[in-house]
This record gives sequence, structure tokens and C-alpha cells, in this order.
Amino acid sequence: MDNRIAQRIEAMGFRAALGEGADRVLGWRSPHRVYRAVGTEKLALLLRSYRLSDDIAFRFSNRSWSEWPLTSIRFADWMRALPLEDQVVGLFMDYETFGEHQWADTGIFEFMRQLPGDLLRDGRFAFRTPSEAAARHEPVATLDMSGPVSWADTERDLTAWLGNDMQRAAAEALYALLPGVRKAAELGNLDLVEEWRRLTTSDHLYYMCTKYFSDGDVHKYFSPYANPHEAFVTFMNVLDDVGRRVLGALGRSSHSESMRIG
Repeated sequence: MDNRIAQRIEAMGFRAALGEGADRVLGWRSPHRVYRAVGTEKLALLLRSYRLSDDIAFRFSNRSWSEWPLTSIRFADWMRALPLEDQVVGLFMDYETFGEHQWADTGIFEFMRQLPGDLLRDGRFAFRTPSEAAARHEPVATLDMSGPVSWADTERDLTAWLGNDMQRAAAEALYALLPGVRKAAELGNLDLVEEWRRLTTSDHLYYMCTKYFSDGDVHKYFSPYANPHEAFVTFMNVLDDVGRRVLGALGRSSHSESMRIG
């Protein structure tokens, strides 16, 4: 998310969007309020409360965590301790949190079964869809997201995917192939479009990340490759194969056209 993307979303007719409650954007402000992005007039921006979300998504089963084991009652108490002025708490987590990152034997499913009831005992809380939450609260301030904001890694920017030379080279090569893919599609080679689109999956670039420490550990956890260089080489080999078939499709078309003219 950034200002430009928010403006584009609003122009498409949407009235609410979800974003990351990054400290570098919020500064002293709370992620638990409704905001508006610079350059928008009606789009409500609902932010992820990354600390509370990550308590469930990442720290829940960490036995070295000072708050382990986390119970639904304790989590509900944390919510009750939030300032009364807070409007919306966005708990955004990957689907893989439940059963993969946090296996069943961690107690994650029982935690989630109990949490709604423990929260709703306090009349202050209710569960609402993003559209409902946006309709109930006016934005309290405007946020300037001049650069892209993601929920990945410590920086919460695009460096998880475009942070090193390998990643940038792979992305540039991928999009350099797009004009040829489009021409091949016009000639009926729709399978090449589908294969190119699959290569745009962000995970391919994510696996090439060379960060260290905790962020690097997360990248390694998800990657099926032995190292980032192997991910890069594999991707570029596949991209080269698609590129050769694109050239073949365009070459066959040129040959067929010359035969018809002759």
C-alpha cells in the first residue's frame, strides 16, 4: 500500500482498504484508528495491529516468549487494556497460522474457539466486517505513505522481494518478457500467458532474499530451496524456457505469414 495505490483503489469505487500499521508511517499514532491516505477523499484505511496479530501468528508456540503460554483470557485482557479512544483492532493473520505455523498440538484451535466468547463478555467489543467498521468510524487523520508499505520483515517495505541484485534482476527479466507474451497471446498461445502469470507469484522473489537474523530465518522457513542462489537459478532457467517458447511462437507466426504472402 502507498498513496498512489490508495488513490487508485478509491478511483475504482472501493470505500475501504486494509493496510499495515507500520511504525514508520504511524509515528506516535495508534494503529487502532481509522485513517485516510494522502490524496484520497472517501477511502477509509484500516490497519493491521501487527503486535497483537504476531502474538498469535508467530509467538503463540514460542516457549521462550515471556507471555507463553498465551490464553484467550489473557489476550482478551490485553484488548480491554487498550485506550477507550481506540476504534478498530485489525487482527490480520495468514491462513497458514492455523494448523501449519501453529500446529494443532500448540492449542491454537482451542485458543481461537474460546477467544470470541472471552472478548464478547465485554460489551465494548464486537466483530465487524471491514466495510462495517469503515462505515461506523470517520478517519481521525491522514497518513502519508510516500513509499510502499507491506507487512513483510522488519522494514515492512518491498525489500522482502526486491532487496538484492538477484531479486531485482529476476523481476526485470520477468517483465521484460511481457510484451512478447502478450503478442504470443494475440496469436492464440494463451498457455504462455498462464505460465508467465504463475512466475509473477511473489514467493519466487521471496525465496531469493538474502537477509540475516530473524527475517532471514522466516524466509528460510518458507523456502523449498537450499539457498537464495538456487532459487534464483531455478527461476531464471524456467523463465528462459518460457522465453524460448515465446520466441518460437512469434517465429512460427512470422514464417506462416511469409508463406501466405509467397
